Amino acid sequence: MAARELFVWYRVRREHADEARAAVVALQRSLRDRWPGLQARLLARDDGETSTWMETYALPEAAGLDGAIDAAIAGAALPLAGLIDGARHVEAFAVVA
Repeated sequence: MAARELFVWYRVRREHADEARAAVVALQRSLRDRWPGLQARLLARDDGETSTWMETYALPEAAGLDGAIDAAIAGAALPLAGLIDGARHVEAFAVVA
């Protein structure tokens, strides 16, 4: 089975960017503490009034991410609901090379 990585994207309005950034940094820190070796990043693209943000998650050891980590990421992100514009979109990809 190939290792899985998660890519989560959503939009953030400019007026919520600082608060959202602090929340994402904190949630990723807590996830890394719970799963040593978890690689978590936050990327952003400025789209004007909103920005598109992308969280990436990878666990290079073993088969990568599993259902328990997926659920923890989703649960940790619940407080972001009032800070983002629309839904969080979660995509899982298998590493092929």
